[in-house]
Amino acid sequence: MRAIIIEDEKPAARSLARILDNQGVKIEAMLHSVEDAINWIAANEQPDLGFFDIRLGDGLSFEIFDALNINFPVVFTTAYDEYAIKAFKVNSIDYLLKPIDEDELAGALGKYHKLKKDNNQTQNFDKIAKLLIPTDYKKRFTVKIGRKIKLINSGDIVCFYSKDKATYIKTKDNKTHMIDYPLDKLEKMLDPELFFRISRQFIIEADSIEEIYTYSNSRLGIKLSGINIDDIIVSREKVKSFKEWLDK
Repeated sequence: MRAIIIEDEKPAARSLARILDNQGVKIEAMLHSVEDAINWIAANEQPDLGFFDIRLGDGLSFEIFDALNINFPVVFTTAYDEYAIKAFKVNSIDYLLKPIDEDELAGALGKYHKLKKDNNQTQNFDKIAKLLIPTDYKKRFTVKIGRKIKLINSGDIVCFYSKDKATYIKTKDNKTHMIDYPLDKLEKMLDPELFFRISRQFIIEADSIEEIYTYSNSRLGIKLSGINIDDIIVSREKVKSFKEWLDK
C-alpha cells in the first residue's frame, strides 16, 4: 500500500510514518502545507491512501479537495476532542486522534481495506468540514495604545496582515494596531463566513471588499474600502477557493 502524509508538525509526521512503516505501508511523500500537497498530488500518481492533518500552516486541508480531484480515500488526523470525533463515526469517516495510537491506526487501515473491498471510497468532505470547524469564533481583540488597552470588535476589522514578522489589525476607521496573534492562529479563531485568508500576508473581511480585479499570473487583486494598503493580492493557489467563498 502506498500512502502520503500531510502534516505541518514534522515530528508528528515522522512519528506517523514510523507507525505506518510498522504496518507495512510505504510512504510516498511527507508534505507539510496545503500548497506542497496540491503541487505534489498534481505532479504524481495518486497514492492508495492519504493521511491528512485538518489544520495546516497555510490553511485547511479541505482546500486540497477544492483544488484537485482526489480519487483516493483519506484518513484525517486531528487534535479535536472526542465529541467531535464521534461525529466522524456517525458519517463512517476514518480519523486518528493525536497523539496517534498504533492500534487505532491499524483499525483505520482495516477500514480502508473494507472500503476497497466494497469498492466504496466516497467521503463527504463538506460534512467533515462543518463538523470540524469550530463555531465559537473570536468576537473581539484587545490592543495596547500607550498605557491603555482598547477592545476592537471583529465586526470593525477590515483585515489582518503580517509585515516584518509582526501582525496588525486594520480597522474600518483606517487605524492600525499591532496584535500578538500570528495569522496562522488567527485563521482558526475567525468566522470563515466573514473572513478569508487570501495569502500568507492577508486575512480580509467580506463586507470590506470594495473591488476585485485581475492581477498577473492568474492572481486577483483586492481593494478594501476605507484603507490605504496597496498590493492586497489573492495568491494563485487561493483563487479558486476564494471565488467559491465569495459565491456562498
